Amino acid sequence: MNDIKLTPKEIVDKHFKPKMRGYDPEDVDEFLDQVIQDYEKFNKVTRQLEEENDRLKKKVDDLTKQVAVGQSGQTVRPSAGAANMDILKRLSNLERRVFGSQMNDSQGNHF
Repeated sequence: MNDIKLTPKEIVDKHFKPKMRGYDPEDVDEFLDQVIQDYEKFNKVTRQLEEENDRLKKKVDDLTKQVAVGQSGQTVRPSAGAANMDILKRLSNLERRVFGSQMNDSQGNHF
C-alpha cells in the first residue's frame, strides 16, 4: 500500500494544461471520473481485506495458543481415559450382577 502515489482527491483536483491540439477536456474528465470511482472501490475492498486478514491472524493466534495449552495439558487426558475405563468396568460388573444368570445360560446354549 505504500507504493500508491495518488488518492481519489488528488485525481479529482488534477488539472491539465490545454494545448492547441490536445485531448477533449470532457473526455478526459469522464475518464478520470471512472478512474476515481474504481480507485475508491479498490481502496474500500483493500480495507475490508486488511480487516479480514487481521481478524483471521488473530483467530490463528488464538487457536495456536489453544493447541499449545492442549499439548502442555496432556496429563489431563490420561486421567479422563482412566475415568472412562473405570466407568466401563463398573458397567460391566453391574451387567454381570443384573444379567449374570441370563448371560451364562445363553452362552452355554451356543455350543
